[in-house]
Amino acid sequence: MKPSALTTHVLDTGSGRPAPGVTVELFRHDPSGPVKLAEAVTNADGRTDAPLLGPDSFAPGTYELRFHIGAHFGGEGFLGIVPIVVRLAAGQGHYHVPLLCSPWSYATYRGS
Repeated sequence: MKPSALTTHVLDTGSGRPAPGVTVELFRHDPSGPVKLAEAVTNADGRTDAPLLGPDSFAPGTYELRFHIGAHFGGEGFLGIVPIVVRLAAGQGHYHVPLLCSPWSYATYRGS
């Protein structure tokens, strides 16, 4: 079975550059509600320095990434926090969830 992990990065599509300094929170959705597992800040390349969920702590389930992009855009624009909810399964390898954003819109996909 392939080891699984979860990583992310943030790209500012308005400037065409990585988005440094963005706080990213990771929650696991449990029956009693979301449980915060991790928090990281993106580096100069728009990536977190370590996986949000490594192979040693990976468990299948529903997870939510919360990207605090409002501060990156100086509090201007339409978006403040972008939540992305994903379902992760065991044996599917590396999950990479990038966020492409501007002050007014965002997109995401499952990367590799």
